[in-house]
Amino acid sequence: MWMTPKRSKMEVDESRVFRPEWTQRYLVVEPPEGEGALCLVCRRLVVATRERDVRRHYEAEHDYYERYVAEGERAALVERLRQGDLPVVAPLTPEERAARAGLGLARLLALKGRGWGEGDFVYRCMEVMLRDVLPEHVSVLDGIDLSPELTRQRVLNINNDLRSQLFNRAKDFKAYSLALDDQAFVAYENYLLVFVRGVGQDLEVQEELLTIINLTHHFSVGALMAAILEALQTAGLSLQRMVGLTTTHTLRMIGENSGLVSYMREKAVSPNCWNVIHYSGFLHLELLSSYDVDVNQIINTVSEWIVLIKTRGVRRPEFQALLTESESEHGERVNGRCLNNWLRRGKTLKLIFSLRKEIETFLVSVGATTIHFADKQWLCDFGFLVDIMDHLRELSELLRVSKVFAAAAFDHICTFEVKLNLLQRHIEEKDLTHFAAFREVVDELKQHLKEDQEIFDSGRYQVVICRLQKEFERHFKDLRFIKKDLELFANPFNFKPEYAPISVRVELTKLQANTNLWNEYRIKDLGQFYAGLSAESYPIIKGVACKVASLFDSSEICEKAFSYLTQNQHTLSQPLTDEHLHALFRIATTEIEPHWDDLVRGRNESNP
Repeated sequence: MWMTPKRSKMEVDESRVFRPEWTQRYLVVEPPEGEGALCLVCRRLVVATRERDVRRHYEAEHDYYERYVAEGERAALVERLRQGDLPVVAPLTPEERAARAGLGLARLLALKGRGWGEGDFVYRCMEVMLRDVLPEHVSVLDGIDLSPELTRQRVLNINNDLRSQLFNRAKDFKAYSLALDDQAFVAYENYLLVFVRGVGQDLEVQEELLTIINLTHHFSVGALMAAILEALQTAGLSLQRMVGLTTTHTLRMIGENSGLVSYMREKAVSPNCWNVIHYSGFLHLELLSSYDVDVNQIINTVSEWIVLIKTRGVRRPEFQALLTESESEHGERVNGRCLNNWLRRGKTLKLIFSLRKEIETFLVSVGATTIHFADKQWLCDFGFLVDIMDHLRELSELLRVSKVFAAAAFDHICTFEVKLNLLQRHIEEKDLTHFAAFREVVDELKQHLKEDQEIFDSGRYQVVICRLQKEFERHFKDLRFIKKDLELFANPFNFKPEYAPISVRVELTKLQANTNLWNEYRIKDLGQFYAGLSAESYPIIKGVACKVASLFDSSEICEKAFSYLTQNQHTLSQPLTDEHLHALFRIATTEIEPHWDDLVRGRNESNP
């Protein structure tokens, strides 16, 4: 999330003015001097009067008072605080402290993908350590219950708390987008991960897991659509506020007549809805693009090599770096789809290509076929694939950087498309300047072939690059439709008013003439600048900013979920209910901190 912007020396912004409803919501009042918000609990002045600053103070310092939820209770609490009658916050009892420790350990086990039964092992470890180091404190463990049943329940309780906090924040979203990922699950039943990115009044961005949908139970697109709409309704998110959809480019998602995107857009068509922007290239860019450029089934062959190395070559020193990389990605055991997905990364292919001589020697020693190393065409295809995937890796890494906004991400896409045009021309001219691995293969082949013998057919690889170009045009077509909005958002002071829509020209001219705003723009990042922009003076520009800021600008949260799955695939493949799976992935991907005291005290009322 962005840092709180400094108070701007410009016209008064409605978001900076104290609002009366904050008194009951955050227990603050407007001070006599009229600057900031005075906390009724600690009597401290919250200087920057934006709702997020007031909310952060309340959540960080006085979250205890959330237990006063009823309207009558809340009003009575405010009246008591006004009179200086501060309710006593009861300290946690030893039993409650033990329960809080158990919750923290349950969360840690979930984050590390450990099984419910490992809580007992953690308990024994702590017992051994305390007995040797602090024997007088061993008794503190008596109240900590880490049994599998209670650990499982605690994880669910944490999930419910995080979910409740997300829904409370979702009510304030001015605009939001969804990311639909049906490629994350690679080892067992398929699921659809639904992420939401919302933007509040102060352009504070929130990216969270909204829900997980079991595709086995929601096989048809209609059933899937109904499940998504139900999740949106539960979270209090209306389709009128939805701005964008980012998906994978599977047929389930983008099928022309029967894809989920078509259904979502059709559902969102109404006079009160915005045109939903869809793009399908952010999620798993390397993984899905590799199928377009792997012209000779290279990865299937390489996959067989890795299986042999992991079963018969684990002690060979030349493969230790490769094996370490593999185990850090998906553990010691070989899972076919996890292995296949790992190999479809530019970094992995580059490492394997650098070991091709050692792999050939190893294959000979174990009696496996080495026919591919004598195939000129196959070797050229291998080198070309390594180079193209390395270029895709560079783009994918740029698209994993979050909080840069879709305008910057679209710039990376456009730059890569220019790069593809350059690569196309170079291949046509047989110039391998930007194809290091391919050039290395060609140089080796030249030593064994006659000078007049053609080493590779440039047309073969031009077709591949052309196919990749068309895929990029298709995946990011909608972003081109809003190119002017993105440019206006990214460079409001350099955007020529005559190129802007008529409705925004007056606001844009006024903005560009404001010296104070120009100074703010120079010293702050875009998020801070637009957060401080007056919605009364610049409603259209502020509206564009909210929409652009709500579009997913990276694949970070999806990659986080994908990484959690691949690293803990064996634990997660154990029998788990959809509810528990949902809880684990929410805990693994969230940026929200649980309300620990509420969880502890709620335990005595409803939980064991």
